[in-house]
Amino acid sequence: MASVNSAEFSECKPIIHSPVSRSCHQEAMSKHKSTDSQPISSSGNSGSSSKASNNQFASSPRSATSPSPSPSSTSILKKKRADFRFGTILGEGSYSEVVLATEIATGNQYAIKVLEKRHIIREKKEKYVLREKEVLSRLDHPFFVRLYFTFQDNYKLYFGLSLAKRGELLPYIKKLGSFDESSSRFYTSEIILALEYLHSMGIIHRDLKPENILLNEKMHIQITDFGTAKIIGADDKKEGQPRAKSFVGTAQYVSPELLTEKSATKSSDLWALGCIVYQLQAGLPPFRASNEYMIFQKIIKLEYDFPDGFSQTARDLVSKLLVIDPSKRLGCDECGGYPALKAHPFLEGVDWENLHEQKAPVLKPCTVVDGEEIHSEYYVDDFDLELNPTSLSEYLKRIETHDRPHSPTRDNKYVVDLTPAERKQRLERQGKENKWHRFVEGNLILKNGWVDKRKGLFARRRMLLLTEGPHLYYVDPENMVLKGEIPWSPQLKVEAKNFKTYFVHTPNRTYYLIDPESDAVEWCQAIKEMYRHTYQKSI
Repeated sequence: MASVNSAEFSECKPIIHSPVSRSCHQEAMSKHKSTDSQPISSSGNSGSSSKASNNQFASSPRSATSPSPSPSSTSILKKKRADFRFGTILGEGSYSEVVLATEIATGNQYAIKVLEKRHIIREKKEKYVLREKEVLSRLDHPFFVRLYFTFQDNYKLYFGLSLAKRGELLPYIKKLGSFDESSSRFYTSEIILALEYLHSMGIIHRDLKPENILLNEKMHIQITDFGTAKIIGADDKKEGQPRAKSFVGTAQYVSPELLTEKSATKSSDLWALGCIVYQLQAGLPPFRASNEYMIFQKIIKLEYDFPDGFSQTARDLVSKLLVIDPSKRLGCDECGGYPALKAHPFLEGVDWENLHEQKAPVLKPCTVVDGEEIHSEYYVDDFDLELNPTSLSEYLKRIETHDRPHSPTRDNKYVVDLTPAERKQRLERQGKENKWHRFVEGNLILKNGWVDKRKGLFARRRMLLLTEGPHLYYVDPENMVLKGEIPWSPQLKVEAKNFKTYFVHTPNRTYYLIDPESDAVEWCQAIKEMYRHTYQKSI
């Protein structure tokens, strides 16, 4: 089996990293002023045609489920696949997958990135693999994933990474729709500190986006995915001229200079930061279109706008980051560097010295109506419910108690028992008289009305249809197209905030609904009535 530059992958000088202290950001930066490669320990496996490298870092894992390996047990011993019990796939890429793995001898848990040699060679990705290993070996900062070891066998390469227990940032944005201002400020600040450190190391990420920002068990960020990163100086010498005529990165976050000049600088990461700040506040990236070409055109022309409810200070920050000229972006060397960026009014009050030790804000569903933030009573973790049969009954009883404190015998208004003949008669009349009948798949409509359905700060007028089943359909009235359904489950919760605004919480997303007819309370009662009929009648 051909090896992937096996000598390069395993040729490292042994060293033991000191454990990562919870020191301030400046200490982490001063510790790595040099851009020379951090040596890592290495060992071979003589049983294969490709020597295995065992690059071990004796630094403490940051995950609560990853106990700190002791230097005596991890700095010398070889590692191989048989040392681990592989479990759930955490993520998949074009030529790799990340798997939750438990070290059998210690019980330590890691996110092991497994790369197929054959695919790497076929797709000519060797340099990306080696670059990611090189970058990870240099980083020693609490806001980045940590590389503890590498090894290989005949067919695969393995990177042992710290486990970010809470997964990617993106699903939280999708689940909440958008972050409130304080949460946006917190995560913006952590990303800024991470970039300041990364750039001080002479490294450009080049693919910064919410999918590449992981969260540890304490909800602090862990930036990952350095396959397309650039090491300033080293990569210039290796790549030479001319530059490749393609870009690296993701369409919605790619900087204009990468599209027009095919080159990236530290300032390109600041552009991506601007896109992320916008997305945290608005719920969607600033540059959106039906295909990549149209997205690129919007980026080059700087075509984007701010939705209603977008914080004024955040708007100013985004406007100073999303600047076509990379030398005029806030945070670049020409504009005062990171001190100027951190002094922006949106970031006022941030404790930069102790940010990594602060408690992360509790994420709660929130929307902005008429300039006012409206928060949910529930927390985002309330919807991460992996209920087992023994807890389901207790959970439903708790919800029943919460929803019906005063009227346990309330008569149903919307859900009534019908004979087959009565139901057939109503459906026939509905088919003749109700123009929304064709969208409900033969179900009886119990309530319908207009709503402004929000996704982040963006709102769309929809016709909402509550039917038997149960179903909550929503229809685009302009194009007369069924756009989707709000999924029902025992974990569904409905919450009226005022006469117009109500939230429907599901395990994967909160739906923010604004009723122009001020019928929000009645909608909540109708949904709760259907919920009780569906999930509580047997309890």
